[in-house]
Amino acid sequence: MNTTPVLSLFAAFGLEIEYMVVDRDSLDVRPVVDRLFQDFAGHQVSDVDNGAIAWSNELAAHVLELKTNGPTADLQRAAADFHRNVELINGLLARHGAMLLPGGAHPWMDPGREMVLWPHDAHEIYDLYNTIFDCRGHGWANLQSAHLNLPFAGDDEFARLHTAIRLLLPLLPALSAASPIFDGEPTGWLDSRLDVYLHNQDRLPALTGRLIPEPVTSEAEYEARIFAPIMAAIAPFDREGIMDRYFLNARGAIARFDRGTIEIRILDTQECPLADCSIARLLIECLRSLAAGEWSGSRAQGAVDTEMLRDLFLRVIRAGGEAVVADRHYLRLLGFDERRMPVQAVWDGLFDRCAGRIDGGSRAALALILEKGCLATRILCALGGDTGRERLREVYRRLARSLATNTQFVP
Repeated sequence: MNTTPVLSLFAAFGLEIEYMVVDRDSLDVRPVVDRLFQDFAGHQVSDVDNGAIAWSNELAAHVLELKTNGPTADLQRAAADFHRNVELINGLLARHGAMLLPGGAHPWMDPGREMVLWPHDAHEIYDLYNTIFDCRGHGWANLQSAHLNLPFAGDDEFARLHTAIRLLLPLLPALSAASPIFDGEPTGWLDSRLDVYLHNQDRLPALTGRLIPEPVTSEAEYEARIFAPIMAAIAPFDREGIMDRYFLNARGAIARFDRGTIEIRILDTQECPLADCSIARLLIECLRSLAAGEWSGSRAQGAVDTEMLRDLFLRVIRAGGEAVVADRHYLRLLGFDERRMPVQAVWDGLFDRCAGRIDGGSRAALALILEKGCLATRILCALGGDTGRERLREVYRRLARSLATNTQFVP
């Protein structure tokens, strides 16, 4: 039975941030998260409760997830809590010559050679995923994201929140893209993580759908349109029934009716918790206005074509804020009168409207992102066209320092 307290819209939030564990000298990935947990707990565990922040494993043994230990209404405090845990973890990892590295993907990891699946609790799920999809690729082995969880109570709140999230999703990577490099070279996409994520489950397309969720407005409709096809698709491969529908749903935002939340999953991990939490604050305030009908009605928002949203999303993960929104109706739903606008200008306008509801520290962090560009843009600027291994190490060491000091990366 679900005993999670029911929270209404925007009452509190959950944030999960994934980090890479790398060698302190070479910055190559190090699959030692299990040793970290053993050092902290004194025995082998898969989860750590450290007060305000919890730690958990992921599919790959070099990836660590930190998350708010329950809902919080104060993301500014959460940023400080995340940073304190980063400091503690880096101290423990130093025993193994390792440390945490932020960003959406490792810039030169060879997933075919370096991927190590988590070998402990729940490994049966990861083993089955590997059997079905072969996880020795960037889309499984080399991607780190931040997940924002927003609450709802009942179908009406779910419908308004899901509709607002669906409308805003295509624009998010312009703020959060942080994975411009794979295999030691620029890919041409600011958000390479999302480019490969789109194709993770091509063998079973029902699991990801169009990545932009279907326009559903109730739990019953979600069950019929999303969960039922997912479970039918996995059934021939999951004879023992070990897979969970929530775990399988790979859309860009997924409903967790067991928790009464919707989880946004398309945000790349930033250079420091301050940046992750600040982006979350802006998204929350934009979604608050959309769900309240301040800029447009929920029915009109929900009528926007999924393929139009997906097309915009694909252009944004490639070009970020330089992508252009040329759909006047879509812009009107966001409160703009223009016929066409660069995505950067859209975010500038949304920030201006919402800034008064955001704390000063987050406002300053967001202003830097809007002025200097998403982290992917700043990484490419810092590289200056030189993607030799030593230059990559130099720039990504600076990212590691940003994480260690909870300060933003400025090229």
